[in-house]
Amino acid sequence: MKFSFSAIVLSAGLLAASLVHAQVPADLQAKVDAAKVTLADLGKNPAVIAAVKDANAKGGIIAGMSNGKWDEVAENDAQVTSVNSNATSKILTAFSGKHAELNKLYLRDEKGNLVAAGSGGKPLLWNIGSRPFFKPVMEGKAWSDSAVKPDASTQVKGVLFAVPVMDGGKAIGLLQSNFTAK
Repeated sequence: MKFSFSAIVLSAGLLAASLVHAQVPADLQAKVDAAKVTLADLGKNPAVIAAVKDANAKGGIIAGMSNGKWDEVAENDAQVTSVNSNATSKILTAFSGKHAELNKLYLRDEKGNLVAAGSGGKPLLWNIGSRPFFKPVMEGKAWSDSAVKPDASTQVKGVLFAVPVMDGGKAIGLLQSNFTAK
């Protein structure tokens, strides 16, 4: 049996890709699904809803911020510390402290802009509005990735997931997290 060089290279590439981004095992998916329910409960917190509504009304919590500008801001900059230390971030941080399996936790407004961070440190992206999961979540559907892979910001292997923050039956923002794969 002969194999072409390109077939061997393609096969090796597919094997490598499957090892890097493994499908979510059923037992881990069950944990992620349970975490979605728990995170959706956090999204019902009146302070979380109020923070998203306030951010939506203002067009974001930091006027004129973009991913490009956020990239240039140092981790110890006042803009970053204002996000990480706001009242809603403290709620998210307390929640994260009770859920060690979550290796990041962010609250986002209706445009995908950062509202609060419960993970400490500087979030990688200010805005996630262009991410493939953003639109379905803003249509009111909880979402989780179909692969286990290293998170772009934490580099911890896990499953990215997000749930809508609802107000009056309408998605007004979202909570985004990553469930650590063990």
